[in-house]
Amino acid sequence: MTDRYCELHAHTAFSFLEGASAPEDLAERAARLGLPAVAVADRGGVYGIPRFHTAAREAGVEAIVGAEAVLPDGSRLPLLVQDARGYSNLCRMLTSGALGRPKGEAVVSWELLEQHAGGLFALTGGESGPLVRALKGGGEQPAAGVLHRLVEIFGAARVAVEVQRHQRRGEETRNAALVRLAQAVGVPVVATQDALHAAPADGPLADALACIREHHTLDTAGRLLEPNRARHLRSPGEMARLFADLPDAVAATCRVADACPFRLHQLPYRFPSARLEEGRDEAEELRVRVEEGARERYFTVTPKVRLQLERELSLIGKLGLAGYFLVVHDIVRFCRARSILAQGRGSAANSAVCYALSITAVDPVAMELLFERFLSEERGEWPDIDIDLPSGDLREEVIQHVYRTYGERGAAMTANVITYKRRSAIREVGKVLGFSAEHLDRLSALSGSWEFAAHVREELPEHLRIAGLAPEERRARLLVELVARVMHLPRHLGQHSGGMVLAAGRLDDVVPLEPASMPGRVVIQWDKDDCADLGIIKVDLLGLGMLQVLQDAVPLIKEHEGVAIDLAHLPPDDPGVYDMLCRADTVGVFQIESRAQMATLPRMKPQRFYDLVVEVAIIRPGPIVGKMVHPYLNRRAGCERVIYPHPDLEPILKRTLGVPLFQEQLMRVAMVAAGFSGGQAEELRRAMGAKRSVERMAKLERQLREGMAERGIEGPAADGIVQGITSFALYGFPESHAASFALIAYASAYLRAHHPACFLAALLNAWPMGFYHPATLVQDAKRHGVRVLPIDVNTSGVACRVEVSPAVILSPSRGGGAGEGSHRAWSAPCSAEVRWDSSAAARPQNDNPVPAIRHPDRATVPGLAVRLGLRFVKGLREEAAKRIEEEAAKGPFVSVREVAARCSLRNDELAALAEIGAFASLGQTRRSALWQVSALDGRRPPLAQAMQPDPPPSQLPEMTLRERYVADYLGSGVTVGRHPLALRRMELAGRGILSAAQLARVRDGQLVRVAGVVIVRQRPYTAKGMCFMTLEDETGFANIAVMPNNFDLQRAVITTSALLEVEGRAQARDGVVTVLAGRCRPLPAATPASPSRDFH
Repeated sequence: MTDRYCELHAHTAFSFLEGASAPEDLAERAARLGLPAVAVADRGGVYGIPRFHTAAREAGVEAIVGAEAVLPDGSRLPLLVQDARGYSNLCRMLTSGALGRPKGEAVVSWELLEQHAGGLFALTGGESGPLVRALKGGGEQPAAGVLHRLVEIFGAARVAVEVQRHQRRGEETRNAALVRLAQAVGVPVVATQDALHAAPADGPLADALACIREHHTLDTAGRLLEPNRARHLRSPGEMARLFADLPDAVAATCRVADACPFRLHQLPYRFPSARLEEGRDEAEELRVRVEEGARERYFTVTPKVRLQLERELSLIGKLGLAGYFLVVHDIVRFCRARSILAQGRGSAANSAVCYALSITAVDPVAMELLFERFLSEERGEWPDIDIDLPSGDLREEVIQHVYRTYGERGAAMTANVITYKRRSAIREVGKVLGFSAEHLDRLSALSGSWEFAAHVREELPEHLRIAGLAPEERRARLLVELVARVMHLPRHLGQHSGGMVLAAGRLDDVVPLEPASMPGRVVIQWDKDDCADLGIIKVDLLGLGMLQVLQDAVPLIKEHEGVAIDLAHLPPDDPGVYDMLCRADTVGVFQIESRAQMATLPRMKPQRFYDLVVEVAIIRPGPIVGKMVHPYLNRRAGCERVIYPHPDLEPILKRTLGVPLFQEQLMRVAMVAAGFSGGQAEELRRAMGAKRSVERMAKLERQLREGMAERGIEGPAADGIVQGITSFALYGFPESHAASFALIAYASAYLRAHHPACFLAALLNAWPMGFYHPATLVQDAKRHGVRVLPIDVNTSGVACRVEVSPAVILSPSRGGGAGEGSHRAWSAPCSAEVRWDSSAAARPQNDNPVPAIRHPDRATVPGLAVRLGLRFVKGLREEAAKRIEEEAAKGPFVSVREVAARCSLRNDELAALAEIGAFASLGQTRRSALWQVSALDGRRPPLAQAMQPDPPPSQLPEMTLRERYVADYLGSGVTVGRHPLALRRMELAGRGILSAAQLARVRDGQLVRVAGVVIVRQRPYTAKGMCFMTLEDETGFANIAVMPNNFDLQRAVITTSALLEVEGRAQARDGVVTVLAGRCRPLPAATPASPSRDFH
């Protein structure tokens, strides 16, 4: 007879730092071994169950749902789900054990077990289970007490005693005792593996994870390590041989599995109902709201708009999705009522219903966007609406509103699975293997965040060699292998940036909830992909730093310039804005401030809004992988003829000069060229997206080619269409998403061009965000004439402020807020949305978002300066900064001692303020202020400090200019003085080193030398190993490109130098100059520099 065995106790890598196999690997191994069913019981949750469920179904393995409940004594009780009631009980039990306790310290009490035992089957666990713990601690009598208690709670029919054979010392004696206990109580014995990994070869990784978890090296781990690496999945035959003396323990596993038929696709999930007017159902309520919104948005609802709205409403009603749109609309209405900027992004902007409800800001009818990219009957899943909100407190206000609306257990954030990146993997695995801190520092520096994960086995040996280690040495080889294997394994659970899951009734009937790291939030145990796979609906409330900037800048402009900005009605064709964009003068501008965008803008020469839509989308992996960037730019410049793959595709591709740039275009290509329906085209896009199925792709490509052949499209034309779709489906950008972001990009560009001081203040207050460090933002603003003032205890608040300077004449050339290029004050309040006004959207010939409005005459107003805020002082507590602001508002400080006494500051905080010159308004130099601080007794109460006598005057010389720069960068990360390179310009010029401004005027092919602070390093995976850098000096930026072989030769210098000197050939094209690096040298740093941003 064929042996039958089901593994009832297995872990995935979601038993964080304990399980060593991904759920997918576990399912694949189970199928290969012939296991009919596997129960996953991860520690403290069902984290890995969705992925295991999906993989197991594909592999033909039954996926039993389970979890280990951590008991008060630290032992772990495996619980398996029998039915829907049991699943809800498990989720509620785990939730109750987690909420109200510190994150990661969930405990399930015996009382909770009693309350939620229904529908659950209890195993006794292995070495960490309560039964073995009791047996090892006191013998069979206390163990019998534990087993009797489990039987009292669950019933004898729903308890089984586990026995395991991992060749541990004393294991057989314990197993014999466990069998006796089970027989005495009348419960079955089951053989389990308590598997930590899928295959024997995963044992070293499991040992490494155990060492990381317990902060040991392999040499000191001792009994933490599995002595025989036996905790892996075994085949039924292996288990039958291993437990030949206990055959019923093997057979009983399948009886237990049969008693647990619940599967995850039976989840009891329902989306909550919307609030309705009396007498209306959800479909009627949605129609009423859409009708009202359409009249507001369109003024005159044209037949074309009416047709699209009816088409969408019909499909939404047919699919039963009206409630979803109403719930999202309720959230947006809440934002509007509180003047919180809110704008939908992504494919939702393809929907006229979303536009009418003011969920999105782009009119899809005017832009002729494809609704099927957002929703279709064939799609078979709920649409996804993402709402951008100002980051920070306003977004949190919206999130807390959702919590209040749907109840403590009716809403939660989705999880974000934090995985190992290369640097963290090297550090943690290296510690386990006993590498020195010095060697790990070198390896981490060489393995920046721009390295490619897939290449770790090829690149890390070279890094070891550079760091002074022998790559062929056994320990080094083990490091390479373990780092490669640990990367992308889950390390712990975080929270998604904004995804919220809502449920009718209790969400913890569907998935366990945990406390998030942020107070007042809870998070579910699954991420957004898990939710999508299981049909759980999320609403993304995403924090967007630039919306926070716009939200803050508008009132600053009103207060200091007397101009009421209405973001919904900005001048659409402002020449100052487009001139600025054509110059690539875009530091701080949303989405178009990166090195690559700056290199493209002078070639793009944007002149209208749709150009900005293209610019937002073109520097993306899709156009780059599809080799569409240069053909588009060449055609735009008239250097290349506009051609189309087929004449029928001209209407689809005309706006982008015959080059497909957007997902919607490629979907339309499939519809026109191959006769696909909108739903089929979306299925094609998704099939070739992130979760690619080879079989599904092949089937759809065959259909695509057959459809094209029927319409006479074959050969190179057909090949080009297929290649475009396959490259774009994975990385392409939706046109609707690009248009939504282009609106925000235009608004940020407008404020930067015409209200630079207020824009800078808001930008600094919203940091960290965007592309650049505050030091770069400040230096760039100063180059544009914005005066930036230093931190001072009497005039600085926590946040940066705008102050009035002597009166100046504002003009477009100076970026004046109330001069030419600004607009009249509107009586209406600031809109709670960023939107594309329909009257302009209806004019496709200019693709402008809003109608033009009249500008007033230029005016004389006070000039403005930005005062840096106390938030940038390193080592100053937030509450201390708030006290300084509050006390300064009551009356100015007159001495360092008074600041200390009134604000209850620590001496180290006072010293930090003194170092950066924050006591200058008290008549104190930096060193004299430090002298004053040193004389204070920080242990005395504030009143006693105030009564201390003044110390004698300082005899210390004041800091030199260079010392002040060092203090500024070390103490706040930013200086309001000259750029560090300006202090060395004569020296650099004497060595033939050009400034960034001089570099812009060199000829193509000229040999040049440049130097600057490295503010960006980037190795995009689309660039085949090339590295790109941006150097900053006092005049601007220099673009550097490093070929792959040169990067490998000079990796250490390139990746670790804060200031760099580069010699190479200038490549000048269309006003953009890039230096193709030859030799790179570190530039000795007389002053610190701001950190670079290193990424793919």
